[in-house]
Amino acid sequence: MCTAATYQTKDFYFGRTLDYEFSYGEEITVTPRNYPFHFRHMGSMGHHYAIIGMAHVEEDYPLYYDAVNEKGLAMAGLNFVGNADYKEEMAGRDNVAVFELINWILAQCATVRETRALLERMNLVGTVFNDKLPTAQLHWIIADREEAITLESVREGIRVYDNPVGVLTNNPPFDMQMFQLNQYMNLSPATPVNHFSDKLELHAYSRGMGALGLPGDLSSTSRFVRVAFTKMNSISGDSEEESVSQFFHILGSVDQQRGCCELEEGKYEITIYTSCCNADKGIYYYTTYDNHQITAVDMHREELDGSTLSRYPMIRGEQIRFQNQAG
Repeated sequence: MCTAATYQTKDFYFGRTLDYEFSYGEEITVTPRNYPFHFRHMGSMGHHYAIIGMAHVEEDYPLYYDAVNEKGLAMAGLNFVGNADYKEEMAGRDNVAVFELINWILAQCATVRETRALLERMNLVGTVFNDKLPTAQLHWIIADREEAITLESVREGIRVYDNPVGVLTNNPPFDMQMFQLNQYMNLSPATPVNHFSDKLELHAYSRGMGALGLPGDLSSTSRFVRVAFTKMNSISGDSEEESVSQFFHILGSVDQQRGCCELEEGKYEITIYTSCCNADKGIYYYTTYDNHQITAVDMHREELDGSTLSRYPMIRGEQIRFQNQAG
């Protein structure tokens, strides 16, 4: 289970949590402009936009979980088990395999508007990468500084939804996630007033009671509401340090601790990593479950006109700074 969000101060930010019971050895990966993409059904692309994001690299191919291209277009795939439905190849359509979708879009689209046009021609197929990696059941959030959309491939076909909150979790389908926000329209960051009865003297006995009723469990529906409320009411300065810090606090509202989400005996879902990418500057920030220090990789410090991947394994060990040095 995962949560993705957008955020904007002076710059545009995009990131996600990856919540799972184990890691595939994902790395921060920069794909330069001349890395050759060989698509299973759509030929090859030798030159394209540079991309940075978190990926599992298999056979020297970046399988991105979330990524941003050099133009500031961002995208992440989140589990959508039981609802995702992929088709067979169709004549006259752009037949794109699920595992190459992020690469297909970020390689050639600079904006969500361009992405919408590309999606009109697309057919998403369930072609596997290899026999070790089955096709993942996903839906996607795609965003730039102007707008966000959610992409779903379901039994009825491709669905593209406007995403005005800039948030995505997992099931149910996105239109149902958005509808449930109607149940929480009474929530507010302000101190509540008594609407229960003018015949009773009722008082706010604690700070934070405007958000009374905000769900706190780890289900995808509750995480969607919680991050949407946190993000939409978030206030931050516009410096890089303030913006990045605030973004991690927003996604921190759905952090998953080991032991709280048991899948089977001895296996627990945790927040393996949390990411925040400054999409305008191409800087990818992350923390991990065991390392809360924010670490960064800047795509523009790489040779973006090259043809080979740059890969940085996540720093997973906790980084503790002693403020009082030994005498």
